[in-house]
Order: sequence, then C-alpha cells, then structure tokens
Amino acid sequence: MPDTQIISTSAVEHFDVLIVGAGLSGIGAAWHLQKECPSKSFAILEGRAASGGTWDLFRYPGIRSDSDMYTLGYRFRPWKDAKAIADGSSILSYIREVANDHGIDRRIRYQHRVVAASWSTPEARWTVEVECGPERELRRYSCSFLWMCSGYYSYEGGYLPTFAGMDRFKGRIVHPQNWPQDLDYSGKSVVVIGSGATAVTLVPAMANSGAAHVTMLQRSPTYMTMRPSKDPFANKMRRRLPLKLAYAVTRWRNVLFGMYFYQLCKRQPEKVKRLLLGGVRQALGPDYDVEKHFTPAYKPWDQRLCLVPDADFFRAIRQGKVSVVTDHIETFTESGLKLKSGQELAADIIVTATGLVLVPLGGVRLAIDGRKVETSETFIYKGMMYSDIPNLASVFGYTNASWTLKADLVCEYVCRLLNLMDRKGYRYCMPHNADPALTAEPWVNFSSGYIQRALKHQPKQGSKRPWKLYQNYVLDLLSLRFGSLRDRAMTFVR
Repeated sequence: MPDTQIISTSAVEHFDVLIVGAGLSGIGAAWHLQKECPSKSFAILEGRAASGGTWDLFRYPGIRSDSDMYTLGYRFRPWKDAKAIADGSSILSYIREVANDHGIDRRIRYQHRVVAASWSTPEARWTVEVECGPERELRRYSCSFLWMCSGYYSYEGGYLPTFAGMDRFKGRIVHPQNWPQDLDYSGKSVVVIGSGATAVTLVPAMANSGAAHVTMLQRSPTYMTMRPSKDPFANKMRRRLPLKLAYAVTRWRNVLFGMYFYQLCKRQPEKVKRLLLGGVRQALGPDYDVEKHFTPAYKPWDQRLCLVPDADFFRAIRQGKVSVVTDHIETFTESGLKLKSGQELAADIIVTATGLVLVPLGGVRLAIDGRKVETSETFIYKGMMYSDIPNLASVFGYTNASWTLKADLVCEYVCRLLNLMDRKGYRYCMPHNADPALTAEPWVNFSSGYIQRALKHQPKQGSKRPWKLYQNYVLDLLSLRFGSLRDRAMTFVR
C-alpha cells in the first residue's frame, strides 16, 4: 500500500446528506432517509469492500447476536427466522436484504474510508476527505449534513495487551477481530484469553467443532444469563398473528422485559445476583466451583451481561470439552502460558479475546472553520449530536439493550430535524450549552475495561436533559419520536 496519497482533481461531488458506514446503523439510516426525506440526495461511504459492518468483519467461530433479533432487528423489517438469537451470517443476510430490497445497495460507495471532515460556516457545508480504493486515492465530497454510522470501535484491530514472552510462543496467536480463515484448530488445544461476550461465544463453538479442548482463561468472572435461542412466545405469535403485528408484539414484550430486568438489577442487585448464580449452579451441578469462576466482584449490569443461548457454554463444560481457569498471566512460554499461581496451560493456539479499541466518530478528524475539534471536549446532545458541532449526528446504541432500538429512534429524529430545517429555511443547526450549572459526567457509566480505556477520548454527557443519557427506550421514544425539536440548547441558523 503506498505511503503517499494523490488528491483527485475531479470536481467535488455534493450531497444533501452523507452517511458514513454501511452496517446495521448506516443501512437503517438510509432506509429512514429515503422514506421520510425523499427529496434528499445522499450517498453511503463505506470504508470496507462489503456492507454489513460488524456482521461482515467478524468471522470467528460461532459469531452471533448477544440479544434477540426482535429488538436487534429494524422496527420496520420483521425478523422471520425461528431463531431469536441469530448467527452472524443470518444477521448479515438480513441487513443486505434490506439494502437490496429498497435500492440502498446502489447508494453505497465501497472502499471509501472517511478520514477527515471540515465544516465551513459561510458555505454551511461539510467537506469530507475520503481515501478511495486500494491505492488510497484522496477524494473530496461535500454535504450539508453529515451522518456518522460507523460504529464505536476501530476496524483496524482489537485491543491486545502486552503480555510477557509473547514472542516465545511456538503456536499461533489470533485475535477474534482478525480471525484467519485458514486457521485449523481440529484436534488442537486452545486457550481463549478473556471472558466477555466474544469469549463466551467462541469457546463452545470451537469445542463443538473439532478442538481437542478449549480453556477459557479469565482474570475475573462475568455474569452470565441463559435463554433459548428460539423464542417460544415469538414463534407462537407468528403462527397466530399477521407477521408485522406478531413482530411488534414480541418486540414490545422483549423491550419491556429488558427494561424491567435492568431496573431490577439496579434496585435489587443482590436478588438478581442470587438468581443468576442459581441458574449457573443448576447448569453446572453442585460440585462445580461457581463462587470462584462465575461470581463477579461487581453488581449485575455494572458491566453487560453475557448471554449463553441454550446453555451451550455450560453444557460444553459438563461434557469435559471446556475448562475455565481464573488466574493472571505471568508469561507466555514456548508451549503455552504460565500463570501467576504457578499453573501452566499447554496450548497449540491462543486466542486473545481481550476486547475492542473504542474510537469516537469512527476516528474521523473534525475541523470547524479551520479549527480542530476535540470530541472529548464536547457534550453529547440527546445521545446523537455534539455541542458546538453543526449539522452532524451519529448513531450509538444502548449499552443495556439492543443497539438498533436506539439507532431506529435516532434515525427518526434526524429525519424530523432535516424536514424542519427545510420547512423553516434553516441552513444549519447546532446544540450549544449555555447552562453554567451543567456538570460533566462520563459518556457511559460502565466498568468494563474497553469502556474505561476509552473514556478520556469520548464526549461527555451532562447532568441533566438534553445532555444526559438515560439508557431508557420508552423515555427516548417519547423524546425522539414525539418530542419537540426546539429547546434552549438547539440553535437554528438561516
């Protein structure tokens, strides 16, 4: 890949809206834009050579959703599969079917990686710098409104701590985000470092597809919850009701139960802890050391719960295919890992399921009238716009529920906003904090390592509306779908 970039001499192509990212959020944004703002010209700029975002990028064994597809799916597109907890390829097909059925796929410009965007107040437009194709030719586009749907983590690679002795290991080290398609783990001993959603997905999948044995090595336990991959209620509704109605009923049922369970975790954490650990004990039997390996030091929902569909993870443990070790790594060795307890783990393959690298706004550099913008110095407005940044919105889903619930609401709000601006002749809008009593709070109140590592680079939330994130679908629905577009914080300019 060349080190130098050539700026294309072709004319700057202008759109009313540029959507960055052709994953779950970007395709959803395009659907809403076509339906609710049909006069708007737009394009989707996708950095990779394929659509689907996360669901095309991640190729590790067992890749699946960790929430049900009745809430992870789009509000406007019923999920038809019998499995509510879906595998990655089914989710990818779902996203691409939406794009194909509505002509959105023709709006996508692949291998168009947005690297910078500069706002001009006199022109009321963004100029976007894009690296195009394998040669990374630098082109410029312009738009009146920039819509960031590029997710929340770096696509370049996952988080990998520096472990002592990694270069000594004679086997293969892989990260789930860059899973090699030629990796043959048949008959091999595998150690998976980590105990988050990726590890809990990978471990039983590898154990059940040829690995000799899989060990999950964790520093500390994670709360896990079980549910069937097929939702009996949802499938019953589909047999008895029209498809769209059945989907809506199941979606609302799951939304409300999720909200109830989250509030129960916050208000009665010890009760929920007993409930969750009781389920694990029942799945693993009375002789398993649940206290050591499955009892976290934190409260339920201080970090995201890990989903175990059909108890597959626990079943693999009981069958002897999987072991869980709770310890710290002292060093890699030629044949595996030496732990601080003195125990040694032999491995042919070590999988570092050690998390993601979070980046704000897809890592795009922003400037306003020639001045560099530090997103870490901004407040986030209604979970989607940023203080003193005009005509820009982003999509970030819920941390305590399915991503798409919030994404759909953001899309509705942005389209309402664009239509209001057209009706009133506004050239741009911009949230601005003029409240001296507003105090800054962390963007997300989560203790997970990947969140804590990134907080200093992220925007802040405020101590009250409209700068505070409530992580509550019903409150957001009332605000974003039905609430006023005008408030003291939002400035409109003709």
